[in-house]
Amino acid sequence: MASGLKSSTLDLLKRFNRAFPQFYEQFVSNDIQLQNLRLAYRLYRTRQAVIELKPDGNKSILQFAYRNQSFLLSDIFGVLAAYGLTIHNLSLYGQVHAPMLVFIKLVVSRGSQGLTEKTADNVCRAIQEALAGHFEVEEMLAVEFNLDAGLEQVETEFYVDPVFHLPALLIEADNQPGLFYKVMYAIWQEDLLVVNANLLVWRGRTRLILYLLGPNESLIPEYLGQRIAEGVKLRLLGQ
Repeated sequence: MASGLKSSTLDLLKRFNRAFPQFYEQFVSNDIQLQNLRLAYRLYRTRQAVIELKPDGNKSILQFAYRNQSFLLSDIFGVLAAYGLTIHNLSLYGQVHAPMLVFIKLVVSRGSQGLTEKTADNVCRAIQEALAGHFEVEEMLAVEFNLDAGLEQVETEFYVDPVFHLPALLIEADNQPGLFYKVMYAIWQEDLLVVNANLLVWRGRTRLILYLLGPNESLIPEYLGQRIAEGVKLRLLGQ
């Protein structure tokens, strides 16, 4: 636990961390834990999603915090795809107990450059409008992408992670525009809640490990997980 903090802050942080999976305090840095606590306080005060895009060298960093829902990632990644953004890194920490908040950090670029202030403002506004149901992500994406086209060379695997003690879905596919949106759209169609994520992009392939809760924020039994993995694969292949 972070040193040099007031005892009241430490107590608050400990209570806040209890809503996350067991691994959260052990594997997530003190700085990120405190940052997520501050974001949660902003959510509590404003009752609105925290959406920020800030420059970071030749890239930009998107910070997002809100109550976790199955459609969230589909909307967020749909907006990013619509604006032609490249995703370089992803970190996601979701709570598994009330209030079920999720905290996301994305490193993005556009044309190998960070986003201009105007583009960043437009992206943030589009995400806010999508969450409010005022921005039709699919309609905008349909202009740029064939949403019915399947991904190439898709592999999926379901397992229960022995360290995190959470159901996990591994998804690997060839890189192509709209890939993240299509993955997250498939997850939404299965009514799954992502509470942690790992991303690796290497030699033209994208590998995502998504740690999940099932419908109604439940754990996913093995037999159902295998069916979900097969269903997601078929959706991504366009079948």
